[in-house]
Amino acid sequence: MRNIVLIGFMGTGKSTVGKYLAQSLAWDFVDTDCEIGEVTNLSVTEIFRRHGETRFRSEERIVVARLSQQEQIVIATGGGTVLNPHNWEALAQNGIVIGLHASIEAILSRIGHKNDRPLLKGPKEEIEKLWSERQEFYAQADLTVDTTEKSIEEVVNEILTWLGRRMNNELSGVAKD
Repeated sequence: MRNIVLIGFMGTGKSTVGKYLAQSLAWDFVDTDCEIGEVTNLSVTEIFRRHGETRFRSEERIVVARLSQQEQIVIATGGGTVLNPHNWEALAQNGIVIGLHASIEAILSRIGHKNDRPLLKGPKEEIEKLWSERQEFYAQADLTVDTTEKSIEEVVNEILTWLGRRMNNELSGVAKD
């Protein structure tokens, strides 16, 4: 089976949901931001501070290219990963892309107090603009789950149910041929 790729804005639950989803499937879990940190020995914040977003996006593309070649992993991407068409293509080619969505209010309440998100350092209006601009990219996912008012377990169960239906449909299609 192909990979499962979680996309969405910061604070939608990609890493948390990804860990539980991977456990449920007995697959490995990889967070692209953590992977970039391991490769560079720098946190995302430190990369942005020292080298800027361009360097971070370059590292991200390398990590995505490598991960997309693997199988049976749940990949939690950074919020801006799929803005790069090369990343989108690589991830979608060998993965089922699942978008996690949350209202801007939920996102701000979840991560508004955290200091480790370089792109969330500006005023609320800038964050809302960034959130809004990215929605068209996230909307291209194979499935979108709204995490605003759902528990981690509810989100994982919704994804697993959808994956089960999808596999049954694919198997039914194979049987008819």
